[in-house]
Amino acid sequence: MTNRIKNHVTLNNGIEMPTIGLGVFQVEDGQIVVDSVKAAIRNGYRSIDTAAIYQNEEGVGQGIKEALEENGLSREELFITSKVWNADLGYESTLEAFELSLKKLGLDYLDLYLIHWPVEGKYVDTWKALETLYKNGKVKAIGMSNFQIHHLKDVMSNVEIMPMVNQVELHPLLSQVELREFLKENSIQVEAWAPLMQGQLFENETLLKIAKSHNKSIAQIVLRWHLQNGVVIIPKSIKEHRIQENADLFDFELSLEEMSEINALNQNHRVGPDPDNFDF
Repeated sequence: MTNRIKNHVTLNNGIEMPTIGLGVFQVEDGQIVVDSVKAAIRNGYRSIDTAAIYQNEEGVGQGIKEALEENGLSREELFITSKVWNADLGYESTLEAFELSLKKLGLDYLDLYLIHWPVEGKYVDTWKALETLYKNGKVKAIGMSNFQIHHLKDVMSNVEIMPMVNQVELHPLLSQVELREFLKENSIQVEAWAPLMQGQLFENETLLKIAKSHNKSIAQIVLRWHLQNGVVIIPKSIKEHRIQENADLFDFELSLEEMSEINALNQNHRVGPDPDNFDF
């Protein structure tokens, strides 16, 4: 499996980003997150996604440190993402928040740093801070999370450096077609959080039928759908067999008909907050 999940996309600045990573949203700091990070890296994952607000950066950092030693890997082989939280948006406060995240993670640089939510009136100054971090070599790629098209246009009219990634809620019931097309036109990579809709798809009859025909789990079918749509995924799990299963996606392919059936499930239904009506 290790070789199979080394697939990557190339971002608009030439940096390679793994197509599959481990998400650690709502994973408790301490041994639980340490163990899940180590399990992921042991099983071939090279991308880990965290955020300041998850309050587990120290555990993620410890997991990375132990995994590098145990697997004989170098830091450069990993792709580590974190995000600046809403309370820290603004130019100076973002620079400070970044340094704190770096310290907690025990790293010299990040591979990707994102603005977590588009807080009105603050995200343009925050973007300028991300540009500074990027120019100074503190981060390999910069982007945002939960930005709608109008937020992106606002930032893009004020930038020196184009965003490289937009991480958004994305799954078969919220397929974000218009946003994905906009991102593609502007060479911004789309990344899905809650790619499995936080487990709410596992009774879906359409997905069950497709899963049976491939002798795969519903999770594997949905994650494969993402990959075939060109979406980077960060499924979350703390169980090693699930971490393995979530990456075992390269020995089958969904047909055009199956892709269409899954596309048709869209209901524009969110499990997370709406970026346009979020209580910041």
